[in-house]
Amino acid sequence: MINKLSLITFLLIFTTSFSQVYAQKANDSTNNREQIKEETTSERINAFFEPIVAKMAVVLFFDPFEVLGLHDPIVYDKQGNPVLDSAGNPLKSQIPFIVFWLILGAVFFTFYMGFINFRGFKHAIDVVRGKFDNPNDAGEVSHFQALTTALSATVGLGNIASVAIAIVIGGPGASFWMILAGLLGMSTKFVECTLGVKYRKIDIHGQVSGGPMYYLFSGMKDRGMKWLGAVLAVIFAILAIGGSFGGGNMFQANQAFAQFKMIYPSVGDYGWVFGTVLAIMVGLVIIGGIKSIARVTDKIVPFMAALYVGTAIIIIIMNISHTGEAFKLIFEGAFSPEAMKGGFIGVLIVGFQRAAFSNEAGAGSAAIAHSAVKTDEPVSEGFVALLEPFVDTVVICTMTALVIIFTGSYLNPDNLEGAELTSHAFGSVFSWFPYLLVIAIFLFAFSTMISWSYYGLKSFDYLFGGMSKKWFGSRKYAANLYRSLFLVFIVIGSSSTMGAVTDFSDMMILSMGLPNVLGLIIMAPEVKRDLKDYLARVKSGEIKKYK
Repeated sequence: MINKLSLITFLLIFTTSFSQVYAQKANDSTNNREQIKEETTSERINAFFEPIVAKMAVVLFFDPFEVLGLHDPIVYDKQGNPVLDSAGNPLKSQIPFIVFWLILGAVFFTFYMGFINFRGFKHAIDVVRGKFDNPNDAGEVSHFQALTTALSATVGLGNIASVAIAIVIGGPGASFWMILAGLLGMSTKFVECTLGVKYRKIDIHGQVSGGPMYYLFSGMKDRGMKWLGAVLAVIFAILAIGGSFGGGNMFQANQAFAQFKMIYPSVGDYGWVFGTVLAIMVGLVIIGGIKSIARVTDKIVPFMAALYVGTAIIIIIMNISHTGEAFKLIFEGAFSPEAMKGGFIGVLIVGFQRAAFSNEAGAGSAAIAHSAVKTDEPVSEGFVALLEPFVDTVVICTMTALVIIFTGSYLNPDNLEGAELTSHAFGSVFSWFPYLLVIAIFLFAFSTMISWSYYGLKSFDYLFGGMSKKWFGSRKYAANLYRSLFLVFIVIGSSSTMGAVTDFSDMMILSMGLPNVLGLIIMAPEVKRDLKDYLARVKSGEIKKYK
């Protein structure tokens, strides 16, 4: 039944969307044949995604508060006149539904779980250090490897490019809301990763499959809502596949090449070559599955985090005299409508949106990686997972924001985008750093891709695994088909312009939060009971330390 529903839903959504896109492209080709001949490959790819993005935006980014008359989206200056954008249109500060949905979920879980994001921090460190590891527990990777695998998917270009984008749009104050979003997101990660381990499936070969598609279906089924769970699981799996090709792939390749091109302008027309080399490197890792991915990420993530954060700290120390001014800009920008673009609501939403894209709290992606952990205690992995938004957003994103602000690069006189602005900020202190940043960005992009390939593969297998033998001969061939498509999209991302790629990336990953957060809220009482039971057993000594 799930496979039939998967097939019908998948074909309905993608056939409708892509037929409309190709119809539009055909019409453009007929009416503007000569103009299209002059378009670059990058422009054509961007044009392909634009109508898809436009249709998704209608659902994800509409402002429910404006519709209900509770919010005036137009930004006004001190004299009460509308602020105009570069095109002469009134500047709007909208509250996208999907961002509000993720904020609502994060706030709810923080309060409902008794601020587990703060009181569970010390225990989370103990679990990651292996103090509660039982070598006989089922699973494929250690707590530390599960954490680094999930972190490798979130600690990526979002920490470099998304922070810069947020500051360009919302000013220094956006960084304040990014930090707050990271702290709240810790609670969401706790809930989704606890459920990810609890409802995972382990086959006869010891291979683990888990994530929102499994706990949405099984958890809802246990509550007598089988059909709702089935629909939510299928929708999530489809969006996760799209997210793996978008934010987990094309966006990473796009920004990695943008940085490389900034250092070596002569390679500007050879994005496909860069993408091909990157695709070969990714392919060599992902062919080995989660164990191979974990062996790479548990080495790359600590190294690249130390490299990036260490350099940022040095720059901050060198500019320590500007600390007061920097924090004044952050707090005034966060709360003073006159100090930012888009007003108070605008900068708050920008901060939360970029943080959500960076740490993916509520998207449910991390639960897929954490499901492979070696443990018989699902709640223990929930504790491990809450460290992700802290490392990703509270630490690394904050370092990026402070460097941009401390160096004055937030003024952005050259209108730089994404990673280019971050590179400029670091390079203003160390002229050689852009070259080092090329390495850091490449590692960030590479690690994110290999983890997201696993997320997409597990979602692909959930949708079509039951039909793999009939359609592809075996699950192995089906997996190789997905991996091949994933590698092709790396080349596409390297060859495309940033606009539509960024928007598509945001939408696919953010939209995963729609079915996921709904399911998490419904199953929150179950997680709360499990948490209470787990803490009681830790306190009594029933759950003991092995090291």
